[in-house]
Amino acid sequence: MTMIKKLLTSAVASALMVSGAQAEISDNMVKMGYLADMSGTYRDLAGPNGLKAMEMAIKDFGGSVKGAKIEVVSADDRNSPDVASSTVRRWVENDKVDMIGGMVASSVTIAATKILEENNKLGIVSGSAASSITNEHCTPNHIHYVYDTYALSIGTPTAIVQEGGKTWFILTADYAFGHAMEADVTRVVEANGGEVVGSIRHPFPTPDFSSFILQAQASGADVIALANAGADTTNAINTASEFGVTQGGQTLAALVLFLSDVHALGTDVAQGIQLTTGWYWDMNDETRAWSDRFMEATGARPTMVHAGIYSSTMQYLKAVEATNSDDSQTVRKYMMEHPINDMFAKNGRIREDGRMVHDMYLAEVKTPEESSGEWDLYNIVRTIPADEAFRPLSESKCKLVSM
Repeated sequence: MTMIKKLLTSAVASALMVSGAQAEISDNMVKMGYLADMSGTYRDLAGPNGLKAMEMAIKDFGGSVKGAKIEVVSADDRNSPDVASSTVRRWVENDKVDMIGGMVASSVTIAATKILEENNKLGIVSGSAASSITNEHCTPNHIHYVYDTYALSIGTPTAIVQEGGKTWFILTADYAFGHAMEADVTRVVEANGGEVVGSIRHPFPTPDFSSFILQAQASGADVIALANAGADTTNAINTASEFGVTQGGQTLAALVLFLSDVHALGTDVAQGIQLTTGWYWDMNDETRAWSDRFMEATGARPTMVHAGIYSSTMQYLKAVEATNSDDSQTVRKYMMEHPINDMFAKNGRIREDGRMVHDMYLAEVKTPEESSGEWDLYNIVRTIPADEAFRPLSESKCKLVSM
């Protein structure tokens, strides 16, 4: 063999060795972290049942990938960016966590994804709402899966303005999610010929909404919009009911309302409220079958966040299996290249900004007479097509989008 042939042979062998090393599951283990509010304002919409959804996906997948064991660690972020940052840093730098799922409070997610980018690990966000997560705060190391403030602002505000609710007063949670929701709703209301006549921001969380609801009521606006979520939303709706907001002719618009919230309120209080959702358990045979299994495991019907956590975990594990790698960029690239067709979404796709786009739905809470049981809560009014529901890339500020 000539010297040139020897050098070429050596170079090819080295390349194959490098390629093989890259296409391996590190530590012979796929380790996932579940980060969420486990005990506070957002407990019911994600919380412990979100961890159960992730565990269901792992079990359904078989418990291992290519012979590598799948392991889960979890933590309560207490809706604190500082707590989340220290937890995520420990997980990825010391505990060899490959992917982090869940993530609810948008301020928590923005803090967490910065650390994921620094360490080149992957995050799949299912609980957070702020559309900035895949806009000005996008990174090549996370995916925003279930919904966002842009999508939520397309459905409910558009329908209400078109039905005659022209003047709006917005009650806003005073942190990243609420600010994004307020901005997105204002844009949609004004684009449809309406006007935002006032707004007020409340601390997060807030146990007593009396003064805020009285100010909104006194504005005389056609619509009082709630740009908050979880227990804040249910507390605000209950307070509005006590003060007779809707009896006085004003419309109450819950901009971020989950199945768990409506269940807690009951149809007596929540009937007629319109909302936008990314998923509903009773849409078809496939959603019902999975939801029956979830309810058997948890005692509750799943929110769209629970369904999204299950779906995103399965898609992640499929990508690890297909690529034989838990490298964040390898897995993310595979996920972007393959459409999502499961009980959560049909023809869903992950864009270059990390936004998973799929159909959204405008729903209305049933009356007590319409409801056939404690979880029979929504009428689906219309489907909002994926390309209409989410911010077009032509309007993106994401650094990953090639314009």
